[in-house]
Amino acid sequence: MLDKRYDHKIFEPKVQQKWAAEQTYSADNNSGPLYTIDTPPPTVSGSLHMGHIFSYTQTDVIARYKRMNGFSVFYPFGFDDNGLPTERYVEKKKKVSAHKLGRSAFIELCLQETHEVEEQFKLLWQQMGLSVDWDLCYSTISVSTRKLAQESFIKLYKKGFIYRKHEPALYCTTCRTSVAQAELDDIEQNSFFNDIVFKDSEGNDLVIGTTRPELLPSCVALLYNPKDERYQHLKGTKATVPLFDFAVPILADDAVVIDKGTGLVMCCTFGDKTDIAWFKKFNFSYKKTIDFDGTCTEIAGQFAGLKVAEARAKIIETLREQGLLLNQRAISHAVNVHERCKKEIEYIALEQWFLNILDHKKKLLALADDIAWYPSFMKARYKDWVKNIGWDWCLSRQRFFGIPFPVWHCQDCNQMLFADTSELPIDPQEVACTKVCTTCGSTNTVPDTDVMDTWNTSSITPYILAQLYAPSSTPFAEKVPQFLPMSMRPQAHDIIRTWAFYTIVKSWMHHDIAPWNEIVISGHVLSDANQKLSKSQGGGKLAPETLLEQYPADAIRYWTASGGLGYDVAYSESQLKVGLRLITKLWNAFRFIEEHIATVDPEQMPKHLGVVNEWILHQASDCFKKYKEQFENHEFGAALAVVEPFFWNDFCDNYLELIKNQLFNPQQYDEQQVIATRWTLYTIGLRFLQLYAPYLPHVTELLYESVYKNRLKIASLHQTRFADIQHAYVFDKSVVTMQAINSLAATVRKLKTERMLSLKAPLATLTVYAQDGAVIRALEQEQQMIIGITHAQDLKFNVVASLGESTLQEVDTLWHASVVI
Repeated sequence: MLDKRYDHKIFEPKVQQKWAAEQTYSADNNSGPLYTIDTPPPTVSGSLHMGHIFSYTQTDVIARYKRMNGFSVFYPFGFDDNGLPTERYVEKKKKVSAHKLGRSAFIELCLQETHEVEEQFKLLWQQMGLSVDWDLCYSTISVSTRKLAQESFIKLYKKGFIYRKHEPALYCTTCRTSVAQAELDDIEQNSFFNDIVFKDSEGNDLVIGTTRPELLPSCVALLYNPKDERYQHLKGTKATVPLFDFAVPILADDAVVIDKGTGLVMCCTFGDKTDIAWFKKFNFSYKKTIDFDGTCTEIAGQFAGLKVAEARAKIIETLREQGLLLNQRAISHAVNVHERCKKEIEYIALEQWFLNILDHKKKLLALADDIAWYPSFMKARYKDWVKNIGWDWCLSRQRFFGIPFPVWHCQDCNQMLFADTSELPIDPQEVACTKVCTTCGSTNTVPDTDVMDTWNTSSITPYILAQLYAPSSTPFAEKVPQFLPMSMRPQAHDIIRTWAFYTIVKSWMHHDIAPWNEIVISGHVLSDANQKLSKSQGGGKLAPETLLEQYPADAIRYWTASGGLGYDVAYSESQLKVGLRLITKLWNAFRFIEEHIATVDPEQMPKHLGVVNEWILHQASDCFKKYKEQFENHEFGAALAVVEPFFWNDFCDNYLELIKNQLFNPQQYDEQQVIATRWTLYTIGLRFLQLYAPYLPHVTELLYESVYKNRLKIASLHQTRFADIQHAYVFDKSVVTMQAINSLAATVRKLKTERMLSLKAPLATLTVYAQDGAVIRALEQEQQMIIGITHAQDLKFNVVASLGESTLQEVDTLWHASVVI
């Protein structure tokens, strides 16, 4: 017997414990065709926020639908717990510096902290009711994942996709590592355009404009456009760099924009991508002004040791004192910053590992068409990103907590020595090289000290999951063909350029296929300030833990389902309250259902259902058809919008009101009619539980346990199948009749409400007028039900040529009503 009220603080943990104990969501306990989900492993870099709840719950809604739609859902979960994001989190939390603490001690600290955070994450996901198979859980720093990542690296190197080169790279001096193009953000920044005086070989002034005067020590040339008549006489001459008094060549190049600044520009190593292009084109020497820690090197002379901003200010001051700064103009311009720390990126040359992307852009664009994108316009975002990539993917990171490259380098000939597959995973800084250089025979080796970009591991999640899919005794080479492509990748739109793109790259390079059949893109949650929530903003009133104290998890899940795919939505407490009201309404409705279906035999469908029961079954079938159509396109919000009016209007407002008199006064009705109504009530209730189950798993599970479990003999509502319960019924004639009855009932309710009468106030007579004789004849068959819902003591029907307005007149203490339909 159901309690009078639903207490989520008591009932939700109880249901979660049941799911865990019974392994409700194990693929082994859910037969059917395999449906695999490449769920995003959340980055272990802080607390989770409502944006995570939003997107991960949407994935779970889809997973639950697929499971009830007959699939064996392979739904693992992972934690992305290696790389820069985790390092930054640990440094900030423990107030330590990785470089000062030392490699081994810092790695140990990261392992300890990530384990604690992962347990917190797991608890929150369980509280939200994610139907994950927690026996299928992985970590991107685990032994098996490290082995897989290192093996992938070696294979792609042997295939020719990976190369190592001393190359200018995007470098974050705050995070002390190189980064990839996908990790950059553009921000608008205030600066100054400085007109600085160089001298030509005859001592004449040459004015160049720059926003980076701190790079003067790295100047390697001045350039002008060969069509610029102002500088033709400088061809083949040299210029002297101010403050540093060394000469650089003056060259002509078409890339110089004539009408930008003075039309004369300096090339430094490196201020931007154009500098890098000239560096390679003219084979300039590399002069490093900015070091890895963001300070100026020795070639900066008196400015050595200063941070970039300090050096810039000091050099400008010195130029002004010496009369070499002619002008300064305030400007605002876009600069590249590292997405993690929001600090400006530098370009620094160093030995790095790269994955060749630029040579394969055409194929990577074509692969997008092998995947179904939801919503479809997100494919354009992917293609725009691929078209505009200007760098190969830099895999190297100069950090500690990550997956090492399984490589040593010969000191005598620079040959690279790769670990054998049988040795993986391996940390070359911890394990001495036992190999002899195949080029020069030397054993004088040093380990590679970089670690892999964290996306280099995340990009192989389909392969990590393939390992979990089949028993360990199955050779990996046999697992992949039967596992890829996976069914679905769910993710947010901001990581299309990273996670989606990189996974597509790896899957193609390894097996020449797209990694999934479908990709489902969620939006972000916006705060009150209309900004995307982040881990740093996730606390306070919007912290998931705080909201779970106030609201049931199911109410929060209801809110997440209100968002459409791919679109950002504002956090809405009012939507949480709507979800709470729905839970209460469901609970109360099933308390009524439970009371009246105790004697129902669900296997014995009555031969004669009656018009009201046929109508609600027809409506239920129509609802499920539309519901399924929306879910097949992953439009869970639109599917919910189909269920809501059916539940609130058709079922609660109309059907329950229409049958109450029959159930409370069964002696006034034919016994078989009452049996048919109880059977229909049983059937419709179960259908509703299934429809709401993906959204409200806790309350629907409890209702199922109390009302249906003993009869169906299935352990969980979430293991029932739509095909067994959502049978199609078509009763078109009953629908027409019920439209008239519902119209009649609504009109009487309105008349009584307008006159401030109780809805149970009796009517002495109720006269019903209609132009259609068939409608009148159908209504005459339902007199007892109409009397029950209108409380009419006398019921009359008339067919008329034309219809006037409804009337209600007082006669003695009773009322007489005339209703037209």
